[in-house]
This record gives sequence, C-alpha cells and structure tokens, in this order.
Amino acid sequence: MALFLLGRRFPKSRAGINRVMTAIQPHCTSVASGRQHVNGVDLYYEQTGRGKHPVLLIPGALGSARTDFGPQLKSLNKERFTVVGWDPRGYGHSRPPDRDFPPDFFERDAKDGVDLMKALGFGKFSVLGWSDGGITALIAAAKNPDLIRSMVVWGSNSFVSQEDLKLYAAVRDVSRWSVRMRQPMEEVYGAEAFAKTWEAWVDGIAQFAKRPKGSICMELLPIVSCPTLIIHGEKDPMVPGFHPEFLLKHIKGSRLHLMPEGKHNLHLRYADEFNKLVEDFLQD
Repeated sequence: MALFLLGRRFPKSRAGINRVMTAIQPHCTSVASGRQHVNGVDLYYEQTGRGKHPVLLIPGALGSARTDFGPQLKSLNKERFTVVGWDPRGYGHSRPPDRDFPPDFFERDAKDGVDLMKALGFGKFSVLGWSDGGITALIAAAKNPDLIRSMVVWGSNSFVSQEDLKLYAAVRDVSRWSVRMRQPMEEVYGAEAFAKTWEAWVDGIAQFAKRPKGSICMELLPIVSCPTLIIHGEKDPMVPGFHPEFLLKHIKGSRLHLMPEGKHNLHLRYADEFNKLVEDFLQD
C-alpha cells in the first residue's frame, strides 16, 4: 500500500544504469545501480554504502527504491551498512513484465528479494519492509531463517479483515485521489497504467479475505526467528492498530514502537527519527 508517497521522478531514459557508479539522485551520491537477472526477470536495484551489514529495502505496492526509500538510501549510515533498494518485478524499473497479482505474489516477491541479494553476493542480511514490503519481509524471514539477520516492518498486516476491505475499496478509484498523491505514480507508470495496476492490486490484496481468517501469512509468524522491530504510526489511515498488535503477539521476541503522529509514510515524514530507530535496532 504505497500511498501518500513523496517520491522523486524517474528519468525517461534507461541508458547507463547497468552496474555503474553514478549520482542518480541530487540527494544521493555514490549509488551503484543496475539490473540483475533473477528468477526469469531483470530486477532493477540501487546500492549504496560500504558497511559490513547488508540491508535490503522492500517497497510497498507499486513502489520502488526511489519512490519509497529516498531518505534511507541517502542517510542510513554508509560506514556500517550496505543498503540495497530494489523494484520488485512489474514495478518501477523492473518492467517488463507488467505486474500481476496471483495468489502467491507475496511469496514470489520474497523469493525474488532473497535471490537478488544472493546474486549480488551477500550472505546473511537484514530487511526493512514497508506496507506490502513488510508482508514480503515477514515471509522472507520465516522461510529463510539462516539468511535473514534481523527485520524491521511498518505499515504491514498479516491478514485481511472486513475493515481492511472497506479501506481498500475507498482508495480503489485513483481519479478521486489528490493530484499530489497521484503524481509520483503517474510519472512512473503513466496515468492509465497506474490506474489499471492499482485496481489490480486492490483485487489482489482483497483475495486474501476469502482465505480462512483472511490470512496472508499468519501461519508463518510463529516461525520467524530473527530479531524483529515493528513500527506503527498511530495515525496510519490504511493499517488499523490491531495489525501491529497481532504481529507483536505472534512473532516471538518482537518489539513494537509506536509513533503517535506517524501515518502510513512515517519513514518519509519522520525520516531522521525512523532512521535512528532502525540503526539502533540493527546495532543490537
């Protein structure tokens, strides 16, 4: 649910992004970018920092490294961490293919993300997952206990309730969004493709409500073994507070940090506070 984004624009040209060091964004220097062939698709990624602790950033619905994680690519400690942001298949620069939402799309993203890090030469690494990316992170951590060192998730849920369905239905029609909300995604996908892909996402996430208890990955939570920090913005309009509470209850040893003024994009709005929370947690 990559809503309320304040992302930066994608260039129209795809030239010169294959494993080169370049100042891609005005705010972020020394970023290596490229494409890596993983599981039959070419996944776009951006990498920065030279620390011994690798960290994978997993974006939300229709999101990408640039739209979803600008402040993290810019400011997470580059001496301690090597930070990798990526565009999941069908999103951002990882097109083609066009995005689809089969019943296992979260599992597919989790495998893609883990296999991307393997292909880039990283062994054990940590994951930061926002919104849909948090769901992907939960699945990746549960299924790869020997690879995932630690995990931070926010704006995420492990099941779809009837209340959630109402929230999704309310944002289905992007023509009703403000221009400020639509613009970053329309710049990436074009207005027509964005509207079509967003509707497909709404249908894709809603399908989980038909499962027992609306489960997306509920059954995997008890087997997550890595240290886990759950962050929740108490003013998040898309993720009710019972979701982080459920994660806290079912992930052994997890911690929950509440941000009273935080909304869905708390890592962008309160980037300094968020980054410090993450750095302190990953240092433990």
